[in-house]
Amino acid sequence: MTMSDFVRGLKCRLCGKLYGKEALNFCTDDFGPLEVDYDYTLLAEALNRPKIELRAMNMWRYRELLPLDGEPTVGPQVGGTPLVRANRLAKELGVKHLWLKNDAVNFPTLSFKDRVVSVALSKAREFGFKTVGCASTGNLANSVAANAAAAGLESYIFVPADLEKTKILGTSIYGAKVIGVRGTYDQVNRLCTQVAFKYGWAFVNINLRPFYAEGSKTVGFEIAEQLGWRTPKHVVVPMAGGSLICKVQKAFQELHKIGLIDDPSCKIYGAQPTGCSPISTMVKNGWEAHRPVRKPNTIAKSLAIGDPADGFFAAKVIRESGGWAEDVTDAEIAESMALLGRTEGIFAETAGGVTLAVTRKLLEQGRIPRDEEIVLCITGNGLKTQDAVADLLEQPTVIGPSLEEFSPLVDGVREAALV
Repeated sequence: MTMSDFVRGLKCRLCGKLYGKEALNFCTDDFGPLEVDYDYTLLAEALNRPKIELRAMNMWRYRELLPLDGEPTVGPQVGGTPLVRANRLAKELGVKHLWLKNDAVNFPTLSFKDRVVSVALSKAREFGFKTVGCASTGNLANSVAANAAAAGLESYIFVPADLEKTKILGTSIYGAKVIGVRGTYDQVNRLCTQVAFKYGWAFVNINLRPFYAEGSKTVGFEIAEQLGWRTPKHVVVPMAGGSLICKVQKAFQELHKIGLIDDPSCKIYGAQPTGCSPISTMVKNGWEAHRPVRKPNTIAKSLAIGDPADGFFAAKVIRESGGWAEDVTDAEIAESMALLGRTEGIFAETAGGVTLAVTRKLLEQGRIPRDEEIVLCITGNGLKTQDAVADLLEQPTVIGPSLEEFSPLVDGVREAALV
């Protein structure tokens, strides 16, 4: 039995029409999004906990549940990130059981996007593509450029022209052809759709999107395994296009379908910045469809997708799981980034600040009980978004190279503590 036996093809998420394994992301009948269709009966026979646990600690330990026909050829060391027991942050928030799934240390570009890109580019190679690309708000750009370079693929990266300079630098360093587009992410994405079809290139989040999105499931797989093959009571996930939150739930459901966990239930919560919150606004208002945000305005640029491709499905996941969605201001985002840093020693990017700030709000609202287990998904590294907290942090105290100048700093602190 080969890995190709587990994947039947693609399936429309709206009408259920079946397609073969091809670089296509929409149904030709109703334009619904396509997703990978697996044979779960075969998977249940082929996969078990001992088999997985003997493998290297990376995302490919779950390779039968990923849409490749052969072994991965891009990103063999991606995933396997730590699930951190956050005791100090838990005390600060007044909760009993708190974990951080820390993809801020993912290899090679310090975000969860390395998971989806390694799947997409491995699939691109299977299809025979030589040129790859993406539309991105930053992390995806870094990952496609880095992984394409390592795989010997030519890459074109399209980003909003006002993206953080650190993210543009972190893409250009890998030799990618970076195109800054004057416009929003949604305008960038539309241009990339045209480019993909005109030149026949593999765009990871367009014509390869069904395969690409499956990489996000490995976040959920790892959380469940790291908790001892079970799901937590609550998971909080940042939302941009809405794919990650959908795939975390799908991961739990798949593990249950093939007998690796007993109960897939978990309340799932979505987090967005107030300056670009189409999905959380949709959930809070009880709408059946999101209303696009034409001009996102937030420091959390990695989440600034005004017209999320999976908005409808993200809201569906949240509602069906019994979760909720919230959004937070730029000030709350920056404060939560600093809180995470000083309590757990984790420097998360703005998306991590969004996730923590939304969690605080949900706790205050009583939507998440303080005595139940919570997992927060930290999806990217703060080194990419330093400007967001630069004005919030205390500047270094400057002294001469003498003990006489240093001692008053310590003695003053001690005296203040005694008062």
